[in-house]
Amino acid sequence: MNPERVFEMVRKEFRQIFRDSRLRRMIFVAPVIQLLAFGYAVSTDVRNVATLVVDHDRTPASRELVEAFRASGYFRIDGYTDRPADIVSALDHGKAVLGLVIPEGFERDAAEGRASVQLLLDGTNSNLATVARGYAERIVLSQGAQPSMTPPIDLRSRAWFNPDLDSRDYNVPAVIGALLMLICLILTSLAVVREREIGTLEQLLVSPLRPGELILGKTLPFALIGTVELVLVVTIALTWFHIPFRGNPLLLLLASVLFLFTALGTGLLISTISNTQQEAFMSGFLVFLPSLLLSGFMFPVNSMPRVFQMLTLVIPLRHYLEIVRAVFLKGAGFEALWHQLLALLVMGVALLWAAARRFRGESG
Repeated sequence: MNPERVFEMVRKEFRQIFRDSRLRRMIFVAPVIQLLAFGYAVSTDVRNVATLVVDHDRTPASRELVEAFRASGYFRIDGYTDRPADIVSALDHGKAVLGLVIPEGFERDAAEGRASVQLLLDGTNSNLATVARGYAERIVLSQGAQPSMTPPIDLRSRAWFNPDLDSRDYNVPAVIGALLMLICLILTSLAVVREREIGTLEQLLVSPLRPGELILGKTLPFALIGTVELVLVVTIALTWFHIPFRGNPLLLLLASVLFLFTALGTGLLISTISNTQQEAFMSGFLVFLPSLLLSGFMFPVNSMPRVFQMLTLVIPLRHYLEIVRAVFLKGAGFEALWHQLLALLVMGVALLWAAARRFRGESG
């Protein structure tokens, strides 16, 4: 392998990339916009849940409980009524998500440590109902009462690594992995196809460049761009969203490099089997979307059927998201993440080898 030929190929790729204004915007502007959009939009936090109150007690203790719901920020008190049937009607018509029923004698029972209230929830959106129920139960318990839908257990919970239970701290690091995969996959998948469409691939094949040198020359520019993208989006995550970072930056860099090789290998493999840029672009999204859905980005892997849990083991994004979240939130080290790092290394080598082998077959 001739380093000088590889260097000239890399320089040629950089000149071709930065000559295209659309590619420049895709590389440097689109990831920032996407990170900001995902950072604010992708959230499982519940705020301002429409709440209807039935207060049969009408005492300072009952008013304090209602005020605790209001002050939490999770619930919005939309009104009061004297009839529990009104809550049922509001839930049926989507005018309320939570109904709080405070029975008569609440203040007296609270003083004796045996007070209870009733919580009625609209379960149409199961995720919203589950999260709202959790918040409501915590507020009720903090006021010395017991929600009637739960057994009389003294539950004292403590959240580790994300004590505020802020979904943004959990989601934004995952967005970093999704953006890196999307940018590198799309750009690399278009690399060889673009040469074929404009008629320069044949010239490269008859040049002194060996297939391995050509693959390396096509891969290195996007690997460097991906590294710059990593620094850019991590900087935004830390300074704009104030995501806590408790781990080792070098470990994150190592994992990102290994993950970039898997994304670049996948993109090159797509590029060698596609005939047009449009076909390569669509194939890239055909790979990206299932990878995103099965990676644990949106849905926990443990909640998937067993067969899909096994399938996620061959998805590089799943292993990278586990590493990124552990490094950001837990401060995990190499000894805890070496399995994921090894998986990324093996898949990256296999994908690049497959892409190079197929390209040699085309050039032969």
